[in-house]
Amino acid sequence: MTLRHLFGLRPDRQALLALPVASFIAVLALVLLRHLDVGAETLRLCLQISFAVIAGAGILIALFTRRIFLDRRQIAEGEQRFRRMMEDSPIGIAVVGLDGRILKANSTFATMLGYTREEIEALTVLRITHPDHVQAGRETMESLTDGTANTFHFEKRYLRKDGTSVWAQLAGSVIRDTDSGRPLYLVSQIEDIDARKQSEARIAEAETRWNFALAGAGQGVWDLDRRKGGTTYSGTWVKMLGYSEGELDGDPDRWLTILHPDDREMVVEADRAHIEGETDFFEAEFRMRHKDGHWIWILDRGKAIERDDEGRLVRAIGSLTNITRRKQAEESFAMSAAMLAGEKERLRVTLQSIGDAVICTDAANRVTFMNPVAEKLTGVAGSDALGKMLGHVYWAVDEETGQRIGVTRPSVSGNTPSDPNSRAVLIRRDDTRCSIRQVVSPIINDRGEFCGLVIVFQDFTDARALQRQLAYAAAHDALTGLANRSSFIRAMEDLVDQARRSGAEHQFMFVDLDHFKLVNDTSGHAAGDALLKLVAGAMRAALGPDDIVARLGGDEFAVILKSGSAASAKIAARSIIDAIRGLGFVWDGRPHQIGASIGLAAIRAGCGEVDEIIALADAACYAAKAAGRGCVFATPDENDTSRNSETPKPLAAAS
Repeated sequence: MTLRHLFGLRPDRQALLALPVASFIAVLALVLLRHLDVGAETLRLCLQISFAVIAGAGILIALFTRRIFLDRRQIAEGEQRFRRMMEDSPIGIAVVGLDGRILKANSTFATMLGYTREEIEALTVLRITHPDHVQAGRETMESLTDGTANTFHFEKRYLRKDGTSVWAQLAGSVIRDTDSGRPLYLVSQIEDIDARKQSEARIAEAETRWNFALAGAGQGVWDLDRRKGGTTYSGTWVKMLGYSEGELDGDPDRWLTILHPDDREMVVEADRAHIEGETDFFEAEFRMRHKDGHWIWILDRGKAIERDDEGRLVRAIGSLTNITRRKQAEESFAMSAAMLAGEKERLRVTLQSIGDAVICTDAANRVTFMNPVAEKLTGVAGSDALGKMLGHVYWAVDEETGQRIGVTRPSVSGNTPSDPNSRAVLIRRDDTRCSIRQVVSPIINDRGEFCGLVIVFQDFTDARALQRQLAYAAAHDALTGLANRSSFIRAMEDLVDQARRSGAEHQFMFVDLDHFKLVNDTSGHAAGDALLKLVAGAMRAALGPDDIVARLGGDEFAVILKSGSAASAKIAARSIIDAIRGLGFVWDGRPHQIGASIGLAAIRAGCGEVDEIIALADAACYAAKAAGRGCVFATPDENDTSRNSETPKPLAAAS
């Protein structure tokens, strides 16, 4: 071995070879000296040099041996620290082979996925990776093994043992051979970020709902995000100013350039105060220039939702509302108020002459004004009402519940009127009543203080009576006064649902008149209409007050018996047949005799839908007609062996 080869070895191997090489040189020197003609001094000097070489080699061996011992101890200590770090780490750590096998994993990683360490070390990375992230994992592995990357950092979803997924953040690197650079394995740190991901999703969903709500209300929305480098505006907002969507996005200070000069100082100061954390909210009313040049009034409300560790603003969100009309109204009102007595008198005359009743109160709910219409509707003179509490003059209750409709101080913001109550009833001091339609509006001064109420109401008695008539007409047959088909079907659907839930049972009748067509053909439709009214009265009289009777159309009727008893249904059906047969109907001196055929079907759990029940009863009625008319047929009972027959079961027949 040459010296070049010797010095090219690792230090531990150089040390092992140093002693035999030194000894060989010393022996070679002695042999050569014996064959050379040299003096004693020269020989002694050569021997000293040889022994010095041998001694130096021994010292070198001792030093390298000590170094090897220390290196091994450091390696052992490093391995122990690595094992402790893995076991004590609050985040998951895994050593992964180039083939994707998990060579070693700590308990944190195994617990995160619901495995034991032994179970997870028997798996591969792909086996515990969510399908959506398998390809990304393969690409990362390829970039690490082919040398294009040495570290990795990304987010992915793992699959737990129970099949559920968990988000994790991975960070790690590839370990390579120190001599050849060949990749050996990967070391990954895995942090559970599932809770953070769920929180981010909830925040994003909440922000989306909030933005949609504001946009649906016709308000603009702005979003300042310094990490993204600017401000974005909703389509509603930019349209409000005459711009196209996205045209104003970007520069966070651009909005300041279109402020009215008279408002700029105030707005900039309010903006600065909130950015620096001096105020909880940013709120300001100001004018902005529309793209076509005119000015519009804006109500801007915003709030910082994220700041950095030093308190600097990172993100803020707010809304913008066009309040031009409100401002114009306020200016108009201020101008009107400046007219002093003349304007006030005109207002008083207007309130006195309008057709609506008006009552005004102060902040303590004492009456300050009543117009003549209000005096007439309440039955209280204005002179007697002034200074009295509102309840002494005006007492409105809900028509259905009887509860008082409070008008002391509506829970509304600003000066927005309350919704009209279409069921309000005014109770006068003499206990007489009249239906009214009222609107209650708070009076707010320019300092935002509540100053009283304005109650505007109308006599709504006739209109409400008409509403009741229309509601009755919508649910009843115009000729007979019985329930019509649509309201009957709704009632029957409710009873079918009730039967399914509670097990209650009712009975359904399909009633078809016999020989009715002959009346229309011989005496005309007027006679037929008169007869149908008599039939309706006879059916109603033959049944109980809780039973439902309806005219389905033409000469077809339907009945729902609330008793639920099949026996009582048979009796009631016979009573109806007898009542209709017993009608002594005479038209223009000509007597007419009609009858009825009835089909029965039960309404109970498992009876099917409404149309199925009607179809069964209709089929039974058809069978009754085929059997000679004037009789009752029922669908077979589900507990009756005769149910297998397709022919309905006859219950009774008229003679």
